[in-house]
Amino acid sequence: MDAPGHDALITAAQQVLKPHSVPGYGGSSRRMGQVASTLVTTNGNAYSGVCVDTGSGTGFCAEHAAIAAMVTAGEYRIAKIVAVYRDEAGTLYVLPPCGRCREFIRQIDPANLEAEVVLGRTESAKLRDLLPRTDWPAPVDITPVDIDQLTGS
Repeated sequence: MDAPGHDALITAAQQVLKPHSVPGYGGSSRRMGQVASTLVTTNGNAYSGVCVDTGSGTGFCAEHAAIAAMVTAGEYRIAKIVAVYRDEAGTLYVLPPCGRCREFIRQIDPANLEAEVVLGRTESAKLRDLLPRTDWPAPVDITPVDIDQLTGS
């Protein structure tokens, strides 16, 4: 499967940008839909989603929404993914996935470590390179030390 080019994926993501503000608690507002993500699976299907910001911390990133659509359709392997944001002046930006999203992508399917993450019109990286040390660490065999021995107390 040949994944679409960066420009095509960026264009698909920007088409679902629909920023919306909602009055929040304490006079602040919450924004929804200001970041969008589109992914293409290893089967060649595309899924998109937008972020939802909430005051209680229960919101989610655009990548989560796109991945949820993918999982709902019964797919789990990502070939390529992008997230975009347009500022109030109309300038479009490609955003790298946050740490939570990087780990989420990995946990959906370990093969997603090979997913291509679009970082710009001509730049991308494998998720593996953005999320180092993905293997579970080896156990440590060490004799416990009393904390007072460390501090000299």
